[in-house]
Parts: sequence; C-alpha cells; structure tokens
Amino acid sequence: MTAINPYINFNGNAEEAFNFYKSVFGGEFETIVRFGDLDSSEFPVSEEDVNKIMRITLPIGNNILIANDVPGVLGPVNENENRSKISVQAESRVEADGIFTGLTVGGAIEMPMNTSPWGTYFGMFRDRYGIEWTVEFNANK
Repeated sequence: MTAINPYINFNGNAEEAFNFYKSVFGGEFETIVRFGDLDSSEFPVSEEDVNKIMRITLPIGNNILIANDVPGVLGPVNENENRSKISVQAESRVEADGIFTGLTVGGAIEMPMNTSPWGTYFGMFRDRYGIEWTVEFNANK
C-alpha cells in the first residue's frame, strides 16, 4: 500500500527537533545528511549552512518522519504558521497519553486528550518547534 510520510522544514533546528521526537517515539535515525556533505564546485555550500540538515529521517511504525533545514539563501520558514498537522494514530490510550505528554513538553496544548465528538480519544497541540500534531486512539479499530 502507498505510504504518506510527513516532511517538515525547519530553520536550523531540525536535528534538535528530531532528537526530541526520537526521545518520544524511540527508534533510530535512518538518514542524516548535512548540506556540508554535498559541498562541491557544482553545489557550493555557505559556511552558514554547512552543518544544517539537508535530510533527516526517523521511522515511526510503518511510516517515516522526514525533515530538513531551509538553507539561508531561501530565507526562513514561518514555523508558527505551519497550518498542516501531523496525525499520530496510537494503538492504545496509554500509548496516546505517552506520546501526547512527551511531545507537548515546552509546547502549547490546543485540545487536551479527551473523548472527541466523533468518539475517539483525541488531543491536539503545537510542539516547542511550532509543529502542529494530533494524537488519536480509536477503540473501535
């Protein structure tokens, strides 16, 4: 089956954010490539961008969370206007609570974990990096 994997842009803190996500979800990074790894005459990299992440991947279940830092030449992204959400489907209420509690550290809770109007156990928040998430457990699945 086709997989859909979220791809997030950061302003120089992708590695920090992904270490945080790894502390919540576990696992190991599948890929870490820095812009400096690609520095060549065909692809010159500024000193400002040499240590920034060009691609980082963290497998989570059957999915992969992917990110990069935006190179300085492209200007900053507005992480707080990132109106898309990453949706996590937990396998239990306990797992949902653990993920929600872990990812909301330093963030802003928009909707605490509770029974949703559509009958699932659901919560919504923005993490400390400005990324929006939902966590949900559906007991009927």
